[in-house]
Amino acid sequence: MSPADRADQKAVMRDLLKTSGRTYAAEAGIKLGDTPQPLYRTLVLSCLLSARIRASVAVATSRALYEAGMRGPRQMADASWRQRVDALGRGGYRRYDERTATQLGDGARLVLDEWGGDLRTLREEADGDPAALKRLLRRVPGLGPAGADIFVREVQDVWPKYAPWFDAKVLQGAERLGLPPDASALLRLAGDATPGVTAAALVRAALASRRAAPGAAHS
Repeated sequence: MSPADRADQKAVMRDLLKTSGRTYAAEAGIKLGDTPQPLYRTLVLSCLLSARIRASVAVATSRALYEAGMRGPRQMADASWRQRVDALGRGGYRRYDERTATQLGDGARLVLDEWGGDLRTLREEADGDPAALKRLLRRVPGLGPAGADIFVREVQDVWPKYAPWFDAKVLQGAERLGLPPDASALLRLAGDATPGVTAAALVRAALASRRAAPGAAHS
């Protein structure tokens, strides 16, 4: 690659990070740290994002659950099914509200029973093995392969053993912007941006391309 091409790619990445450089957890008001509540809230957000629904609706619904007091697995498990449905509806998550309300309750009880309400215990159980981590995450109702990727992608800045977590959706965004589909190369282009922020920005690029009009070059 010529210096000019590399400079062009850096400019593309710089512009992307300027417009889209924040995680979905940050957008949902989650101050992510390696502590139980923000990790659990990010798990719930990942479940919401993995459905076939706009990301903005999933983010709004995450906020609505928080505002309704469902901030940790104990509060989520103790809430009634109707309270969960109502909070999901206030966030705009109406298409899947009844099924998701059940899954959130079942998932909260699983997190409490299996990992003592602390997802760091799940991480320790995985013992640095990415495949084991995804397998454990997929035990959570409503969290399939895509949802497990979303969760690790979002928490990778506080779980650095699993960084960089650049899954297929991240690399799809890179390719659609003419950037190299390689995690190391993308991080070099991103400069000081963290892996989590870089990954989220590239996912936004992938989703924006998917919403392009029929017949567009990257639809």
